[in-house]
Amino acid sequence: MSIYSGFTRLCKGLAVVLIGGHIVVQILPSAVSYLALIPAKTIPFGWNLVTAGYIEQSIYGVVTSTIGLLIIGKLLEPLWGSREFLKFIFVVNFLTSVCVFITAISLYYITWQEAYLYRPISGFQGVLAGFLVGIKQIIPDQELSLLKIKAKWLPSLALLVSVVVSFFTTESASYLSTVIFGTYMGWIYLRYWQRKTETRLRGDPSDEFAFSTFFPEFLRPVIDPVATILGRILCGRRSETSDESGGYTLGGTSLPGSDPIEASRRR
Repeated sequence: MSIYSGFTRLCKGLAVVLIGGHIVVQILPSAVSYLALIPAKTIPFGWNLVTAGYIEQSIYGVVTSTIGLLIIGKLLEPLWGSREFLKFIFVVNFLTSVCVFITAISLYYITWQEAYLYRPISGFQGVLAGFLVGIKQIIPDQELSLLKIKAKWLPSLALLVSVVVSFFTTESASYLSTVIFGTYMGWIYLRYWQRKTETRLRGDPSDEFAFSTFFPEFLRPVIDPVATILGRILCGRRSETSDESGGYTLGGTSLPGSDPIEASRRR
């Protein structure tokens, strides 16, 4: 099947939403004030925590987001199911916006620069970053012929590129926090919250999907303790539901059948 065909109905519908949102803000530029995430206006315009993710202000952004949604969605949606795929998009988009909002408010009180409060932030890049985490989960060792790297490094590469580009242009800095939080929220969702229909359990506790696997191996002894603390803060006891072998546990005993199913799914 060609990479340019076989797109799912849901992804086509979401692509129409992205394109429609871009057209709206081009025809009515004032709509950005109500639909994009502007921290100073989020209260009382709280809906922008949801709508911001679907509003692309530039033609480059809408083209990139639409292509990324169609191609990656064609891979992820059949494996997750349409309902779970849509749930992932909604949750990652919303939580990313919340984190960006909190970060902007915090930076304002640290620096007293009003630009953090009034800069409109929008775009689908947070969800796209979460999608890359999904690819890392399902085909980690698949080598991408175009980039000559394994799929598990795609989220880390996207983050690295975003950080590097942010040093050379002020405009891209507004996307950096979205990419960072989109990646992390995508991992949180898949690590602890995603429901597995075949096991009726949640998350992916395997060592191969630990947070430290986003970083070079020499940094992992430092990253693991920090990731464990953050996981317990955000997810409570969910971060303690896996043992060192990567299987589900209950009262210290591995649940039978979870590892073979997970291994089969990854293959």
